[in-house]
Amino acid sequence: MPRVVHFEIGAQDTEKIKNFYKNVFEWEYTKWGEGDMEYILVKTGDGPAGINGGIFKSKGESTIVNTIDVPNLEQYIEKVKENGGEQVVPKNVIPGVGYFAYCKDCEGNLIGLMQPDENAGK
Repeated sequence: MPRVVHFEIGAQDTEKIKNFYKNVFEWEYTKWGEGDMEYILVKTGDGPAGINGGIFKSKGESTIVNTIDVPNLEQYIEKVKENGGEQVVPKNVIPGVGYFAYCKDCEGNLIGLMQPDENAGK
């Protein structure tokens, strides 16, 4: 079946959003393109799981929710808050899967945080 292979985050202030995701998740960036075609390639890690993406200057609201795998949900919720984001849905359990919460980044984009735990809710 087809799989998601790339994501994009729209932002009015691309420097601000880069700093947010770098400070919270330690993502790395490479600039690609100039002027109206400015695009920032995003590297989220080196492991086999996960996808890389990009950041672009947005002309409207974001409608896609990206969920990010984290080792400690509470710790990453705090990092989101410390870097100008906010928690918008409290920690919830998905039995046998893990714990999740929804936050907004510093530009108001909705992001999911997921802490895997096969014993969750048991």
